[in-house]
Amino acid sequence: MIKQQQTMILSPYSGIYDIVVPKDNLLRKINELIDFSFIYD
Repeated sequence: MIKQQQTMILSPYSGIYDIVVPKDNLLRKINELIDFSFIYD
């Protein structure tokens, strides 16, 4: 996951993401593999 996503708190309910979205979900894998930091520039 990119550094800005690791430090940015978007919602007080973001912990629910870990409970609801399975660890092997395709979107989780994409988020871990692709660097989206160019969007923040």
